Amino acid sequence: MKNILTIMKKELRRFFGDRRMLATLILPGLLIYVVYSLMGGALTDAVGGGGEDMEYRVLLHGSSDMISAVTLNSGVNVTYYRCPDCTEEHDRDTVAAGIGEGSYHAYMVIPEGFDEAVMTYDPASGLPAPEVRIYYNSSDADSSTAYSTLLALLNALESSMANRFDVNVSSDVAFDVATEEDLTGMLFSMLMPLLLIMLMFSSCMAMTAESIAGEKERGTIATLLITPIKRSELALGKIAALSVMSLLGGLCSFAGVLLALPKLMGGEEMGAVDASIYTVGDYAMILCVILSTILVFVSLIATLSALAASVKEASTLISPLMLVVTVIGISGMFGSPDKSLGLFLIPVYNSVQCISGVFSMSYEPLQIILTVAANLVTAGLFVVVLTRLFNSERVMFKK
Repeated sequence: MKNILTIMKKELRRFFGDRRMLATLILPGLLIYVVYSLMGGALTDAVGGGGEDMEYRVLLHGSSDMISAVTLNSGVNVTYYRCPDCTEEHDRDTVAAGIGEGSYHAYMVIPEGFDEAVMTYDPASGLPAPEVRIYYNSSDADSSTAYSTLLALLNALESSMANRFDVNVSSDVAFDVATEEDLTGMLFSMLMPLLLIMLMFSSCMAMTAESIAGEKERGTIATLLITPIKRSELALGKIAALSVMSLLGGLCSFAGVLLALPKLMGGEEMGAVDASIYTVGDYAMILCVILSTILVFVSLIATLSALAASVKEASTLISPLMLVVTVIGISGMFGSPDKSLGLFLIPVYNSVQCISGVFSMSYEPLQIILTVAANLVTAGLFVVVLTRLFNSERVMFKK
């Protein structure tokens, strides 16, 4: 027992005395907490829309003192915009565009003489009750929340009046103006950025750490360093080869996800998800962003790998990056962030926002250009750093 305790103390002392090994103990729990917390907040925002103080803008055709009073007394911040010239035929074609532009969140149609009709309606008569119609877009989080809020208020009013009117009961009317393209864009723009970023990073990490740290650990890096080539050529050659391999792995994973996602979401039966809405140009944009992002990942991981003496040490150095990359990937689930062009100069974050923008069909070519340029410059800077590390005998032959 004494010998067992001695060995235990030795191993525990070695473990807790090594900061890198201690980090491997703490990081998984920290990663799970941060990622799940941010993902939960993102999903809540995406599904729930704005907060309690949000102003819901509602385009209104017709009028009702009862509905206005209920809205005012509820404490919900609803602003009505009168549209006396709107017609039912006109509404269905234009409400989606108005919601997409942010002009309003929902469109409410109140029949003429609604208050008088409600007061004189007899539920036992068997005749159709006066109907309030609310048009909304389920692919827009704020529009969905506005619709849910208005529906809850009107249902409460309807119950208090012994069901003297109805809300959205016409079965032949499509009150949700979201198209198949809207639903597909919403789903893909939320899920694909995180999936692609994680697949790319995992592919780069698996190949790059072994390429440099593995050669240092086996001692074969010395053979390369004494060959009559420039260290910058060695750095570029390794990064180019690793980028090609990582790109192939990432594209295979991307194709698998793209083909499986519609089936996973029931798209074939329900018609809710259809990747064919994207053009060749859209996929070309995504490919450019993916390639430039892979160059950033490969050059960064290669630099960290060059600082390590073994594959295990390289993995320890790279592990914290997984947390950072995951958090950045989740940022694509928060809806539409600030589209300032300066933000597209931030590596990896710009890639997430561009991928989200392409899938939601809301990107601009200049955003793609800035993203690719910024990622290429960042990768070039890491190549310079890697070249200097190759020139350092102390780093290359570190034990």
